[in-house]
Amino acid sequence: MSPRDQPGAQALLEVRELSLRFGGLTAVDHVSFQVFPGEIVSVIGPNGAGKTSLFNAITGLHPPSSGEVLIQGRPLRRALGAGSCLRWLGVGVLTAIGLGIGTDLLGLWAVSGVQDYAAPEHFPWSTSLHAVAQELYSSDWVHGGALVGFVLGIAGAVAVWRRTRQEPEVAVRSGIARTFQNIRLFKELSVLDNVLVGLDARSRCGGLAAVVRTPRQRREERAVRAAALELLTQVGLAQVAGAPAGSLPYGHQRRLEIARALACSPRILLLDEPAAGMNPSEADELIGLIRTIRERGVTVLLIEHHMRVVMGISDRIVVLHFGRPIAEGVPAVVRRDAAVIAAYLGADP
Repeated sequence: MSPRDQPGAQALLEVRELSLRFGGLTAVDHVSFQVFPGEIVSVIGPNGAGKTSLFNAITGLHPPSSGEVLIQGRPLRRALGAGSCLRWLGVGVLTAIGLGIGTDLLGLWAVSGVQDYAAPEHFPWSTSLHAVAQELYSSDWVHGGALVGFVLGIAGAVAVWRRTRQEPEVAVRSGIARTFQNIRLFKELSVLDNVLVGLDARSRCGGLAAVVRTPRQRREERAVRAAALELLTQVGLAQVAGAPAGSLPYGHQRRLEIARALACSPRILLLDEPAAGMNPSEADELIGLIRTIRERGVTVLLIEHHMRVVMGISDRIVVLHFGRPIAEGVPAVVRRDAAVIAAYLGADP
């Protein structure tokens, strides 16, 4: 029984009427499909069919023009929650106080009574602070500043929400990781350091802890390095962990990019043409690696032109042509679909 046919199965990833437009060009046109936990689903189509653009829209690299992406039934965007509102309203309060203090420093100094203080008497802190608070409260600048501050705070909250709700960071934190059609490694860094970059998403210690080198940060660093070496072992690159990433053969660079994506602990892994440039032997090894990834509990969605790879590992296939879905189903059905054959032969579907 396939994952989608199990009782009560819920889609891990759902793409719902997704479109991506660049001016007058429509790269992705109302694409809908589902990926269930434990599946390997392939997206295929001729060059220029919109496959990579679809991945870019799913991961927020290019925010969709319309439609939405859902992870386990929840929209893939950062919600504007009560915590965010309170934080930004706090910014408004601080702005108001700052404006009030900055507009009448001399007046506040006068009412504080500091200029009249004479030692060795105890300074009347309660009286002084009460007088300053009264002066601030009666100031028109404070009331105006509060209004300005609250407006700025709410505007800031909305701006942050709109800017970040579909960025790649949101996708990663929701459990999506990806590789790219054109390899995007840090080629001057070592193989190990490239994986450590991906593991930064798991980090709990901040920048200050890293500078001070707290015991917790050192423990986390050791754990992260061990996790990186384990990932390199899984993809067969542990023996070259110290080598520059740019010195690896092309096929090994593909594996390294997969390891870096896995470092983000994804629930679903998006692979963009992972077999590109590989010889038949390397392609067979890739098939084994993708199956191992699935066995470890990671769902896989991949773009691929290598039909032997697609037909060998896919549970289902989604076919795009000029940005539109023209077929979806199991490999045996899709390979005989007349519209798919026509698209690949260049005829009108």
